[in-house]
Amino acid sequence: MRVPTVSTGFAARLAEKAAARRHLLLRRALWVVAGLVVVGAGVWGVFFSPAFALDEDQVVVEGLGTVIAPGAVEEVVAVQAGTPLTRLDTVRLRARILEVPGVRDATIERDWPRGLSVRLVSREPVAAVPEGKGYVLLDDEGVQVGLSTKVPDGLPEITFPLDQDSRRTLASALILLNALPPKIAQDVRTISATSPDDVQMEMRGGATVVWGSSAEAALKVRVLEVLRKAKASKGSKVFDVSAPNAPITR
Repeated sequence: MRVPTVSTGFAARLAEKAAARRHLLLRRALWVVAGLVVVGAGVWGVFFSPAFALDEDQVVVEGLGTVIAPGAVEEVVAVQAGTPLTRLDTVRLRARILEVPGVRDATIERDWPRGLSVRLVSREPVAAVPEGKGYVLLDDEGVQVGLSTKVPDGLPEITFPLDQDSRRTLASALILLNALPPKIAQDVRTISATSPDDVQMEMRGGATVVWGSSAEAALKVRVLEVLRKAKASKGSKVFDVSAPNAPITR
């Protein structure tokens, strides 16, 4: 009976192939490890490295206006100094900036590699309301934006008190102010009212404008502009545009 044998050449070839497979697997494993190292280094560099950390000296804030305290927004942003821009939560940061008195809106943009651009929309005062020994300054939405010991130059004074019962009256007065073009608005000295439907203005030249309610505001403005320019009526002491289709001057 013949005993099967395996040639030494065939065995060598099998050993060679096994070694080649092991070498290939080792090379693949090394490439995987190298890839993971590169990815890990990249993640660290982008998300944790100081190369992209926010530098508070590279923060630019625009649009402070006249009522936002200098440095108030910078103080909020400074809390995030050292945080890589890639991990900076701009949504939460914007929410905190909106809490700063006088800020109406804010836009935040990363300024790579380490800066930040903050553009603000400020709440600018449009009227002053007497309160105690001074004045409360209001923006065009009726939000208090400051205090003053006197009526600031260029702002009209609203003469009725700020209380719960006068909120609708205040809303009518603000609609009036928002509707006026700058040329007329700067001539308004005081705004008074006994109700939301009985708003009137005293102009700096001494004339009175009877405005009435907030209805048809745009039409009232156009009529008022025409009456103040028309030769027959521009010297009038009273401009009644409460019914804009039938205005009265005297």
